[in-house]
Amino acid sequence: MKLLLASRSATRRQMLEAAGVPFETRDAAVDEEGVKRGLRDAGADAVRLAVRLAEAKALSVPDTGAALVLGADQTLSLDDGTMFDKPSSRAAAEAQLRALSGRRHQLHSAAALSEGGQIVWSEVESVDLHVRPLSEAFIARYLDAEYEAVRHGVGGYRVEGAGVQLFERIHGSHFAILGLPLLPLLGYLRARRVLPD
Repeated sequence: MKLLLASRSATRRQMLEAAGVPFETRDAAVDEEGVKRGLRDAGADAVRLAVRLAEAKALSVPDTGAALVLGADQTLSLDDGTMFDKPSSRAAAEAQLRALSGRRHQLHSAAALSEGGQIVWSEVESVDLHVRPLSEAFIARYLDAEYEAVRHGVGGYRVEGAGVQLFERIHGSHFAILGLPLLPLLGYLRARRVLPD
């Protein structure tokens, strides 16, 4: 059985390649902002939002026969439930980092697999991240160096780069921070014989 990744994320592609997972890439034809608006209007929390976005992406690739389609998404919420999106500008990234400074937040990484137009598996992993107090000078220096690399990621940071300097503590899966609940996904792919046992 073939695996199709409905994502443009270079990091997700790299994770699957490094894990030895054979896959092909397809574009996810999803109005992400429209889906988010509808779910938020319906009162969805950050976890539900991540799962539903992953499912929408998995279902967005036309039925291709004997294939599993993998969709994935991430959401970020503060400990009071406030949700953040990808920063729309450098100023938005600065504001986000100020809001995260000295606080705890959760990053929720969801993945879903569809087969024949139906969701057959989904999983979400949440990670607790504690940001140290950040000075204005640090935020400016950080974004001078990293903005182009982080502007498409929720939270405005990459822990696999200089973004690791933002944190005091991180509790949870490194793979989930990067954008996939990878170990549960690999388990399901083995169970379905996409990967050898």
